[in-house]
Amino acid sequence: MNALINAINEKTKIILENDGRLLKKSFFGLLLLSLVFQGGEFGEVIRSSMIDAYIQVSVFVGFTLFVFIGLDSLTKFDVKNFLSKTQKFHVGIAAFLGAIPGCGGAIIVVTQYIQGRISFGSLVAVLTATMGDAAFLILAIEPTTGLLIFGIGIIVGSISGYIIDFIHGINFMQSETKIKVEFEKINKTFVSNFNFFWLFLFIPGFILGILVAFQIEFSSAYNSLLVFVASAGAILSIFMWSLNPLSDFQCSTDKSRGLLSRVVDTTNFVTTWVISGFLVFEIFMYFTSLDLKIFFDLWLPFVPLVAILFGFLPGCGPQVVVATFYLNGYIPLSAELGNAISNDGDALFPAIALAPKAAILATLYSAIPALVVAYGYFYLFE
Repeated sequence: MNALINAINEKTKIILENDGRLLKKSFFGLLLLSLVFQGGEFGEVIRSSMIDAYIQVSVFVGFTLFVFIGLDSLTKFDVKNFLSKTQKFHVGIAAFLGAIPGCGGAIIVVTQYIQGRISFGSLVAVLTATMGDAAFLILAIEPTTGLLIFGIGIIVGSISGYIIDFIHGINFMQSETKIKVEFEKINKTFVSNFNFFWLFLFIPGFILGILVAFQIEFSSAYNSLLVFVASAGAILSIFMWSLNPLSDFQCSTDKSRGLLSRVVDTTNFVTTWVISGFLVFEIFMYFTSLDLKIFFDLWLPFVPLVAILFGFLPGCGPQVVVATFYLNGYIPLSAELGNAISNDGDALFPAIALAPKAAILATLYSAIPALVVAYGYFYLFE
C-alpha cells in the first residue's frame, strides 16, 4: 500500500513539475510572440531582429544538429564501454565534447559524471571548454573567431581538467555521483504534429541563410520570400518551444526519441534564446540614448570581469546576450573569451539538480582559466 502511495505521489510530483515548466515556457513564448505584432518603428525593430536571428543563426543551428544528433541517433555507440577503455583520455575527450557548438556534448559528459563514469577533472574540463548555444551565433557571423574560441576551449579545458585531477585525484567528489538518469516516457508530443511545417520552412530558410552569409544580393521578390520564410520560421519555432512539455535537457539527449523530433525541439530551444538575446540588445538600444561604446571604453579594464561573472549564470540566454554585444562591437574579444570559458551553458542545469556541490565547485574552478585567458589576451593584444 505504501509503495502504491509513494508511486502516486511521485507521479503527481512529475505532473506538477511538467505543468509548472510548461506554464513558464508558454508565458515567455506568448510574451515574445506578442512583440511581433507591435506597430510602428518599434515593431519593425522587433520583426527585423527575429528575421536576422532565424536566417543568420537558427537555420545553421538546425543543420549542425542534424549532423551531430543524426550521428548520435543512427549509431549504436556504447558510451559506457568507450569510457571504460579510454580512462586516460577522459579529460581531453570531455574538453572536445564541451567545445562542440551547443550544449549536447557538454550534457553528455555531465550525465556520465553524474553516473560516476568519469572524474571531477573531466567535469571541470567540459564546463570550462563549453560555450553553449552562443557558439552558434559566433560561428554564423564570425566563423574565424568561433574556431579560435573552439580551439582555446579545448586547450584550456584539457589543461584545467588534468590539473584538477592531479590535485584532487580522479575519485574526488565521486560519493555524490552514480545516479541513474531517467527521462519522462514521452515519445511524441503535441508539437510533433508541426514538425513537417517546421521542415517545410527550414529547407528554404537554410538555402537563403547560405546566400545571405555569402552576401549575395536579392531582388525584391526574393527579399519578400526571405522575410516570409524567416518570420514564419521564427514564430513557429517560438510557438513549438513554448508548448513543448519536455525539458530542454531531454529534447537533445534522449536517444529513445526520433531524430527529427530531437533536432526540431533542440533547434527551437536555441532559436528562442537567440531571438531573446537579439531582442534584449535591440530593445535596450531603442529605448535608451546611452552610447554603449563610450561606456564600455571608459570601463574597459572591468568589462572582461563582468563578462566572466555573466558566465556564472546558468543557461544560454545571458551568454547569447554577451555574444551579441561582442558581435556589435561594444565589448572586446577578451571579454567574449572570458565569458566563453566561464559559462557552462545548459549543461549546468542537470549538474546543479543532481550533483549541486560538484557543479558549483566546478563552475568556480572554471573562473580561474577564464580570468587568465581574458586578461592575458586583454593586456597582450588589446
